[in-house]
Amino acid sequence: MSEEDGHTDGGIEARLDEQDVFEPPASFVEQANVTDEGIYEEFEENWPDAWERAAELIEWEEPWDRILDDSNEPFYEWFVDGKLNASYNCVDRHLDERAEEVAIEWVGEPGESRTYTYEELHREVTEFAAALYELGVGEDDVVAMYMPMIPELPIAMLACARIGAPHAVVFAGFSPDALADRMNAGDSSYLVTCDGYYRRGDPLNHIEKARSGVEKVDQDVTSVVVDRLGDERAVDLGPDEHDYDTLVQEQAGATVEPVTRDAEDMLFLMYTSGTTGEPKGVKHTTGGYLAYAAWTSHAVLDLKPEDTYWCSADIGWITGHSYIVYGPLALGTTTLMYEGTPDYPDNDRFWEICDEYDVDVFYTAPTAIRAFMKWGPEYPAAHDLSSLRLLGSVGEPINPRAWLWYYEHIGGEECPIVDTWWQTETGGMMITTLPGINDMKPGSAGPPLPGIGADVVDPSGDPVGADRAGHLVVNRPWPGMLRTLYRNDERFLEEYWREYSKSERDQWVYFPEDGAKIDADGYITVLGRVDDVINVSGHRLGTMEIESAIVGVPGVAEAAVVGGDHELKGEAVYVYLITEDGQEETDAFRDEIVAAVDEGIGPIARPEEVIFTPELPKTRSGKIMRRLLEDIASGKELGDTSTLRNPEIVGEIAEQIGGADE
Repeated sequence: MSEEDGHTDGGIEARLDEQDVFEPPASFVEQANVTDEGIYEEFEENWPDAWERAAELIEWEEPWDRILDDSNEPFYEWFVDGKLNASYNCVDRHLDERAEEVAIEWVGEPGESRTYTYEELHREVTEFAAALYELGVGEDDVVAMYMPMIPELPIAMLACARIGAPHAVVFAGFSPDALADRMNAGDSSYLVTCDGYYRRGDPLNHIEKARSGVEKVDQDVTSVVVDRLGDERAVDLGPDEHDYDTLVQEQAGATVEPVTRDAEDMLFLMYTSGTTGEPKGVKHTTGGYLAYAAWTSHAVLDLKPEDTYWCSADIGWITGHSYIVYGPLALGTTTLMYEGTPDYPDNDRFWEICDEYDVDVFYTAPTAIRAFMKWGPEYPAAHDLSSLRLLGSVGEPINPRAWLWYYEHIGGEECPIVDTWWQTETGGMMITTLPGINDMKPGSAGPPLPGIGADVVDPSGDPVGADRAGHLVVNRPWPGMLRTLYRNDERFLEEYWREYSKSERDQWVYFPEDGAKIDADGYITVLGRVDDVINVSGHRLGTMEIESAIVGVPGVAEAAVVGGDHELKGEAVYVYLITEDGQEETDAFRDEIVAAVDEGIGPIARPEEVIFTPELPKTRSGKIMRRLLEDIASGKELGDTSTLRNPEIVGEIAEQIGGADE
């Protein structure tokens, strides 16, 4: 930032030069849930039995026989033969002591709000569970959900969990095609959606997107439609569409006992981007996932029943599943949901909410933090943020400057920051500091959590040593881990597991496809993806899926999609395009490409730039050198091009982008 903006980065840069380690405040440590440094040693000495402490945070109908069954690695099973229900754990078991306490605070973008106590949440969940039964939903039926941040989404998730029907939530910003792909892959015959929602003050028509997607689903679909917009946009429902409110009213006072589920029964599917272009159905189970979400919420986010906690993610992503719904509610905490964006109606919207609801713990993405920095510290300074006790970061690495700005201007230098690395597949946090124990190093996520075996290795699987880059690997199973990819065990093995039989380990390791380095203290800094997935604002998007949407446009001969550095998003989508003979390279054609991505994937994947080129840089074997294209997009110095069969094209493309920027 410049001094003309009213604030300067000079102080921040100087502070980073002076200090690269920050201790948690003594006042925080005194009240933290986890403060004993011996927890790391305890997990090492008693692994895997030490994971009982996670399982003991939730309630079991029947105890487990074994903590871990590793007889069929890497198809691990946790809390073997234990029985429980996730909905009961998130709602029913709190009724004796917390019935009148708030479970969900919801803030709508136009300004309205709704509050659900645990007793009210129990009633809503039970009545909608009865409605699902009435529609024919049975145990193990996969129910798709295509909804924005409205309370009916977590209610529907918990209702499904109550009757043993796995849910598959599809991000509301995804396209109808993406919805259809995921419903077909999950063989979903039921959909819960809504008429629309608000974004930057405008009502968005969501039902037409949902209907368009349903038309492309192979099986017959029964839909439930939530009325979010009211009189703003009336919707006439079709014969296979049912009004949510009517269904719930018809089940008023209904009683639905939670279905007993085995620890290894599926709780939900979450589809995530893959390098092949076909989304992967990540399968999470009931016992291990719920225990892990609860334990990390307790140990890392330091959540307590009396807290008001806000994770600003969308429930359409795994962060919202684990740290808006299942983790906080399993602990009996008040979880806050917000429908809108951080800058509507003004740039202080988040801080206004933190102030009004006395938020104790705030968990957001570096993308948002970079935007807050750009807007300036005057916005948080206008509000009382003294209720904040802990700050968190999720979705992508946070750079040291953004970390320190967050620490100074949001936390007032009194709030520890947990910089958390994890994935859809891991179910919960894996690498981060424990805020009541560890010092913080801006830019470094921290050490692996107790019980998590993580390292940085070379291509042979051997540790690289301190401060050298390599591949991040997880070399022990953990309770929150995915069990497989839905109906595709082979792809599960191919994409995630490597057997380093020639190394000292001689074992299966989980490979998350991230590069990293580790320092002498065991703190891990994640460097970014090493596969063909772009991390846009913390959301993983497969390049193949985007390319598939583009090459379907008439006039496109070939396309390559890569990620390039972006000030706010972290990474942005860049498209390099070869047109067919006769196709004019015009701005109008660029607009067609952008529209195809919007329609095929959703606005979140919208290209930052579409670059026309007569050729793509390729090796002599015909492989596109994507790393060079990434360097061009990010304005980096170009590496060796001698292995290319057409090295001259690299300079031509770079000159074209440079010319466009001038």
